[in-house]
Amino acid sequence: AEVRKQIAGQYGGLLSSELALTHTAFPLCFQVPLTEAVEPVDFEEYLITHPPIIESGPLRDLIDFPPDDIEVVYTPRECRTVGQAVPEEGDNDAHVRDCVRSYTEDWAIRPSYSSYFVLCLVPDLCFSVVFQDDLKRRSMSIDDTPRGSWACSIFDLKNSVPDAVLPHLLDRAPNEEIDRHNEEHRKSHRHRELFALHPALDEEEPIERHCVPDVPKEHFGQRLLVKCLSLKFEIEIEPIFACLALYDVKEKRKISENFFFDLNSEQTKGMLRPHIQTAAISTLARSAIFSITYPSQDVFLVIQKVLQQGDIGECAEPYMVFKESDAAKNKEKLDKLRSQSEQFCTRLGRYRMPFAWTAIHLMNIVNSAGSLERDTERNSSIGGRRSLERTTSGDESCSLTSFRPATLTVTNFFKQEGDRLSDEDLYKFLADMRRPSSVLRRLRPITDLNLIEVCNPHYCLTPDLQQVKPYPDSRVRPTREILEFPPRDVYVPNTTYRNLLYVNPHSLNFANRQGSARNITVKVQFMNGEDPNNAMQVIFGKSSCGDYTREAYTAVVYHTRSPDFHDEVKIKLPASLTDHHHVLFTFYHVSCQQKQNTPLETPVGYTWIPMLQNGRLRTGSFCLPVSLEKPPQSYSVLSPDVPLPGMKWVDNHRGVFNVEVTSVSTVHTQDQYLDKFFALVHALDEHMFPVRIGDVRIMENNLEAELKSSIAALNSSQLEPIVRFLHLLLDKLVVLVVRPPVIAGQIVNLGQASFEVMASIVNRLHKYLDTSQDMHGRNSLLSSYIYYVFRLPNMDPNFPSPGPGGLGGSVHYATMARSAQRPASLNLNRSRSLSNSNPDISGTPTSPDDEVRSIIGSKVRDTPQTRPLAYIMFCLSLFHEELALQWVVSSGSVREGALQQAWFFFELMVKSIIHHLYFTDRLESPRKNRFPERFMDDITALVNSNLTSDPVFLFNQDLELVERLNTSLAFFLNDLLSVMDRGFVFSLIKTYWKQVSTKLYMLQNPTLESLRLDLLRIVCSHEHYVTLNLPCSLLTPPASPSPSVSSSSGFSTHAQDQKIANMFELSVPFREQHYLAGLVLSELAVILDPEAEGSVWRLKVVSVVHNLLSSHDSDPRYADPEVKARVATLYLPLIGIVMETLPQLHDFTGKSTYMISQTVAMAIAGTSAPISRPSSFLRQHGTFSAESSRSLLICLLWVLKNADECVLQKWFSDLSVSQLNRLLDMLYLCVSCFEYKGKKAFERMNSLTFKKSKDMKVKLEEAILGSIGARQEMVRRKRSPSGSAFGSQENLRWRKDMTHWRQNSERMDKTRAELEHEALIDGNLATEANLIILDTLEIIVQTVSVTESKESILGGVLKVLLHSMACNQSALYLQHCFATQRALVSKFPELLFEEETEQCADLCLRLLRNCSSSIGTIRAHASASLYLLMRQNFEIGNNFARVKMQVTMSLSSLVGTSQNFNEEFLRRSLKTILTYGEEDLELRETTFPDQVQDLVFNLHMILSDTVKMKEHQEDPEMLIDLMYRIAKGYQTSPDLRLTWLQNMAGKHSERTNHAEAAQCLVHSAALVAEYLSMLEDRKYLPVGCVTFQNISSNVLEESAVSDDVVSPDEEGICSGKYFTEAGLVGLLDQAASSFSMAGMYEAVNEVYKVLIPIHEASRDAKKLATIHGKLQEAFGKIVHQDGKRMFGTYFRVGLYGSKFGDLDEQEFVYKEPAITKLAEISHRLEGFYGERYGEDQVEVIKDSNPVDKCKQDPNKAYVQITYVEPYFDTYEMKDRITYFDKNYNLRRFVYCTPFTLDGRAHGDLHDQFKRKTILTTSHAFPYIKTRINIIHKEEIISMPIEVAIEDMQKKTGELAFATHQDPSDAKMLQMVLQGSVGTTVNQGPLEVAQVFLSEIPSDPKLYRHHNKLRLCFKDFTKRCEDALRKNKSLIGPDQKEYQRELERNYHRLKEALQPLICRKIPQLYKPVLQVNSHRDSFSRMSLRKLEL
Repeated sequence: AEVRKQIAGQYGGLLSSELALTHTAFPLCFQVPLTEAVEPVDFEEYLITHPPIIESGPLRDLIDFPPDDIEVVYTPRECRTVGQAVPEEGDNDAHVRDCVRSYTEDWAIRPSYSSYFVLCLVPDLCFSVVFQDDLKRRSMSIDDTPRGSWACSIFDLKNSVPDAVLPHLLDRAPNEEIDRHNEEHRKSHRHRELFALHPALDEEEPIERHCVPDVPKEHFGQRLLVKCLSLKFEIEIEPIFACLALYDVKEKRKISENFFFDLNSEQTKGMLRPHIQTAAISTLARSAIFSITYPSQDVFLVIQKVLQQGDIGECAEPYMVFKESDAAKNKEKLDKLRSQSEQFCTRLGRYRMPFAWTAIHLMNIVNSAGSLERDTERNSSIGGRRSLERTTSGDESCSLTSFRPATLTVTNFFKQEGDRLSDEDLYKFLADMRRPSSVLRRLRPITDLNLIEVCNPHYCLTPDLQQVKPYPDSRVRPTREILEFPPRDVYVPNTTYRNLLYVNPHSLNFANRQGSARNITVKVQFMNGEDPNNAMQVIFGKSSCGDYTREAYTAVVYHTRSPDFHDEVKIKLPASLTDHHHVLFTFYHVSCQQKQNTPLETPVGYTWIPMLQNGRLRTGSFCLPVSLEKPPQSYSVLSPDVPLPGMKWVDNHRGVFNVEVTSVSTVHTQDQYLDKFFALVHALDEHMFPVRIGDVRIMENNLEAELKSSIAALNSSQLEPIVRFLHLLLDKLVVLVVRPPVIAGQIVNLGQASFEVMASIVNRLHKYLDTSQDMHGRNSLLSSYIYYVFRLPNMDPNFPSPGPGGLGGSVHYATMARSAQRPASLNLNRSRSLSNSNPDISGTPTSPDDEVRSIIGSKVRDTPQTRPLAYIMFCLSLFHEELALQWVVSSGSVREGALQQAWFFFELMVKSIIHHLYFTDRLESPRKNRFPERFMDDITALVNSNLTSDPVFLFNQDLELVERLNTSLAFFLNDLLSVMDRGFVFSLIKTYWKQVSTKLYMLQNPTLESLRLDLLRIVCSHEHYVTLNLPCSLLTPPASPSPSVSSSSGFSTHAQDQKIANMFELSVPFREQHYLAGLVLSELAVILDPEAEGSVWRLKVVSVVHNLLSSHDSDPRYADPEVKARVATLYLPLIGIVMETLPQLHDFTGKSTYMISQTVAMAIAGTSAPISRPSSFLRQHGTFSAESSRSLLICLLWVLKNADECVLQKWFSDLSVSQLNRLLDMLYLCVSCFEYKGKKAFERMNSLTFKKSKDMKVKLEEAILGSIGARQEMVRRKRSPSGSAFGSQENLRWRKDMTHWRQNSERMDKTRAELEHEALIDGNLATEANLIILDTLEIIVQTVSVTESKESILGGVLKVLLHSMACNQSALYLQHCFATQRALVSKFPELLFEEETEQCADLCLRLLRNCSSSIGTIRAHASASLYLLMRQNFEIGNNFARVKMQVTMSLSSLVGTSQNFNEEFLRRSLKTILTYGEEDLELRETTFPDQVQDLVFNLHMILSDTVKMKEHQEDPEMLIDLMYRIAKGYQTSPDLRLTWLQNMAGKHSERTNHAEAAQCLVHSAALVAEYLSMLEDRKYLPVGCVTFQNISSNVLEESAVSDDVVSPDEEGICSGKYFTEAGLVGLLDQAASSFSMAGMYEAVNEVYKVLIPIHEASRDAKKLATIHGKLQEAFGKIVHQDGKRMFGTYFRVGLYGSKFGDLDEQEFVYKEPAITKLAEISHRLEGFYGERYGEDQVEVIKDSNPVDKCKQDPNKAYVQITYVEPYFDTYEMKDRITYFDKNYNLRRFVYCTPFTLDGRAHGDLHDQFKRKTILTTSHAFPYIKTRINIIHKEEIISMPIEVAIEDMQKKTGELAFATHQDPSDAKMLQMVLQGSVGTTVNQGPLEVAQVFLSEIPSDPKLYRHHNKLRLCFKDFTKRCEDALRKNKSLIGPDQKEYQRELERNYHRLKEALQPLICRKIPQLYKPVLQVNSHRDSFSRMSLRKLEL
């Protein structure tokens, strides 16, 4: 009591004082930081002071909870059988009555109001949205492309068909009208629910709900139906009976009862006629359903057959000998056997004998497919096991779930062995059977056929012979359900009445009994007295007999004195047992042969088992003594173990008979502790003293102590019986808590003891049955108890009398009748006392009469008036109040136990409260008066002290507990909101919040943050969450009285401005009145704060908000737009919060693949920077994941979509420019975020990626939470394979099945239809999101159009609009988008044409792109927009040069870069524009129509040109040529030329032609330099392209010298970002890096020479450092790679044939990558042209001779390819020293062709001529393209002697090189030597000398050649000598001989040459002539043929 006062004082006081503060003056509490909770509004008070203005309608429902929010419904318990299973006897004892009531009464359920929350989240209607992307692209074939002249192309244009013209486009309408019209269109046919299109973030529920627990029902394992189709032997001579059962060999247990059946024919049955009463239908079953809870590898089906007479071996003999096929042969013998059988049947038909058995390894069948034969050889192993279905915890378990029906033929039967019939033997046999050992081979098989199949049954009977629904016809042969005896405990509460007893006689030992007793049978009877007539008819019949019999006989083993039995006798126990009930066993000797004077059966012994011992059922194994004579009078109350006087016993009263008795009962607990507890409680109930428990008699005076100890002892009882009787046990404990019994006139307080034991039971269940928990860690058995079973004692409205209607049975609790001597006043006083648990504290009742009257409410009045008043008073101690009190005052381990499973007590309390309110009609009363103050104090104390101080002290050990506690508390608070004073519950939330916050700062433990989020998530999932936030309240300073709703429309005063601000900010008024929403948003703001630590919780907090909004969205209560706007009011601050976090959000713009690619950006570069993310984005990198950013943004869009537009507009008007820009940036990001991905993306997105991300998330969660917390534990448990086969599989939580299109669907491969559906939903989401953005932009435009700062804002609006056009959008959205864009341009034309010039260019590009769309409506709107754009531009300044130029540029860049571009559609759009021009009456008189026409024709020309490019997409050279041509065409437009040069650079880079890419960039830089030098004269800038000629001689073509050069000052020319100093630097940097990649490091140096002065001028040391670093690197590489550099290989390619069109007879030099072989280029070109014109149409000319056109086939294409080398004159060689010099700036190439005068290519030395062809190209290589035209060709023909001179010079050069090489290379030297002095090869040096030098030529012209050759030979011999000398110094001893050989050869050669070398031509040694001025004597002498 003291404890209670203290606690109440501590917390109560605190609370009341805090509540008092709420209504102080407004400004005081204005500054409450977001991290602290504000005071909540007093909810009930608020509702009273602000009565609703609206009488009815959807808004009225937002104001308070619906009247039917709470009700209690009685739903009838579903019964699976036709009739209820109840005991037949009349008035049973109290325990049986209680059990039966517990199994039959209806469920009392409070249906959840949350029917609203069954989210139908699959979008109701998805419009089919059309996306350009998803349509199959029509690309035109080459023949469609317009060819030829300009006129022809105009003709094409005039004849093409325009798209539909938009009506009224050219009408002049006021802007307001246009806006209204656009808005109407935009707002029609919209999706109501945005979230239906956006799947939820993660696995967490969108709304946390407790799932409805499973209804308690009878337990079944996996069920197996076995049908016995036939059973027959080779011979059929007698009836045969069979039984089936399941055994588990591993556990050595029988795991099912027996199923008895027989398949005897009517004729065979006739043999037994005298013995068998009429067969009940239930005994004719031939199919049975087995239940298997723990499938193991060792479940066998054991089939045993029973027969009669003679030794088993003898009886079985005929079956083994005779074959069916020999029936005729053995007819006589068979007849004899048959007649014998008939005799036996007549005489011994009552008995059976063992005969044969077999076993089927069930799991083999289950695990193997289809039908399986089993035959003798294989000895019972069943073929081909399938691999086990799944494995749990390392144990091989077998799953029956995947089982397909199987039919089985069993042909292996084994005869029984008379001496091996015990169970032990059976298990040995079964084990042997699995090992093919010799033991079993000795068992002789008796073949037979038996088919078993498994499928679904009808007409079932339960093990108690109850009919299972449906059971239409009682005459049909039924299927029996076979009771399972699970090998391990099964924890399921009893739900039906069942009371069975199984008696299994095991063995008898009569070895020491005198007299003849050999064929022994045991007769078993169940007696309820000692007279033989007292045998009860309760023994179940076997097969083909009655349902029940009075006796059962065991099978006879022939001539055995000590038989084993394995019979099973099944008995239906009477509900109430007395001391006289017992099982009687009578032993008989059966005489098989008929002898004179011998009776059929002779009794040889008796024994019995009494059923009750000390009032408890006796079960177990017994070894009983057997008496030789009938037991004496009243033996049944004693056990046979007691030596009765004067009786004779077998074997001196030793135990000789082993029998086992088991019971399957839902009445007998078979647990001593439970038995004692129930017995005591019932003794109280019945008020019968003294009570006998066991051997003890308990008197009334020590009952209290016994009762308390029995309650405490419940902890010791086994878990399995506790679970089985859970419902009854908890009911009894509840009654003891609520109604303390009166014992010996004293009220006994058992509340505390009951509470303690409850806590401990709940904890035990939780600990040991952790597999059956839901995601919140609630044990399913307990949660279903609370949900279905629990009710307040005697709250049942219909109970007839104080009898078994309530929980308490009859009422003997403190009633006046029992204790008349106690004053009645006592009871009345107690009625208002604090607690019945503390009788010493009494409260003073206000007025007992009122109290009594309130209790005897309408609902109680039906009860008979006999009920004593005091009893009613006693009901006052309500369960929830008592429970709360017990909890508050508990301490130590009890308290800890209760905390462990707080959810259980919370939910009990809530259900108790609801029942109490409902049944006492308290629901009408105001919430503030519903509960006594002390109860409220207890709750406060619970929430505060219990749950927040404890976790912290437990904190470091048990995180999971804390999480579970937090969740339980959250659900409790959520429930309390439905029944209690809501302001009070808010204050509880606040206190809890505060405490967790304080702890958060003290402990610095981030997990506490997670606790707060969980609490919030759960509390906010209240079904009336919106109502709890007072959505209709207007935020005013509390001072004002009730504000009227009407004032919300006009905005005027300062107060109203403040009000608007309050609505959009997390102001104190907002957080007070919208309490829960305020908490959620504050939490969001705090966690998203960039400085905050809590980044790990981002995803979690975002998903809380996301899920809340998602649930509102799909809630039918809020479907009305006006209501939705109210709901959206609760989330207005979200807009501000998201704006704050904008820089941290994931950057969707960056990765968006549909953004303009870099090359296009460059293409636009002429006039505008590439679309970049708006400036304010640049602050920070996104730190949010894409997932959470996307979620946050969709929430934002939801608020923007549903909020009231006037309110938004008012707020926008208060925002600063920078805030508005921030808002626009946010919308810009939204556009990227919700861009449509396209169907292809969905196909690519294999769900594997989702799996991955899911696993990552789990890991992350675990990492964050350190140890695994409760929810993680749950998640983990869910992922593992099912923990137990029967544990309720985690409830799939609602919504899972509905969102079948969720992205992370578990199935890997989605069907085509699902992918289509996903894409459809994504498309709808993209459209809706963009339309919301468009709506918001319109509001912004309306807001700012009146302010002065509109320019910057409108620019931003335009930027967002353009960005959305650039993304992948649906046709539907684009129509509205273009309409908005047209309105914007018409309202603010100067915006586009004066301020935002870059945007004008962007707009042109976007419009043109959409003009080429394949969707007609998009084209129609785009062309309309484009036409109006030109028209407005014209109207402003009477010319539209700006738009004209930008459209032209846009077209060129569009065509140049777009892959998916269709010229046919663009042509139609151009035609549409022409049509508008012709129809525009207003401007007909102006020059406008002509200008439009010019522009359109010009565009069309470019288009046609570019179409050709498309044609050559696959021909890189031709493509580059075309681009080159187009670029050349733009010579006058520097911007466009630059664009095309950039495009070319891009194409080259793609193909890794870095040198060419670098040249394009150099040309671009030169172009920019030209124009920069015109604009500004700066010394450090390059003068123009002249500066660049060191880099490339081609660059001069960029000089701007022609007449039509545009002046850079002109508006819009050279305005792109590259025409600046920075642009120039950028281009040069890129050029340098491209040169570097190409390996041309010398050029890098040249580029930097231009760059360095610029950086020096700007004193940029950092850049200079970088450049010099790169230069060092470049020069380093030149040194390092010396001798290893390779640049390119050149080929002359000639194309001949009309197929080549304008390329016919053109010759080019192609530059190919280094080390390209002739074969490679030949193969490439042949393949390429072959593919193009047909392989048979292309021929490669193999030689390099001039091509003769006449000899060619005109229909073929000829390609001639020759390898060429760079050619330099002698004087050039002075400058071209390095490898680079010789491979850079190349314009001349040479190739040689050998020929002889008679036409052959090769001949003798003196006939061999050579032709050198020198080609000159139009530009120097490397150039901006890889093939250059040949413009000049000259040939030089060398005579044979000149050829010889060249050869010798070459050889001499080689020798010199090899000799002087450093380091020396002996191999190479020897190779060259071998070729020079080796044994003279054909046409070797000697032969050359002999041919040309042997005589002086006759022709004086050849003198000089002769002399030159002679000198060459002189030099040659000298070089040979040097080489030999060098070689000598290099060789080892092994090559000495080789060296000598070479020297000999050399001397020989030298001798032969000597005379030839010495002969001089005298004529040459005349006086020196005057030297001719011609520089090259050689060329003067040569025969020269020039070709120009």
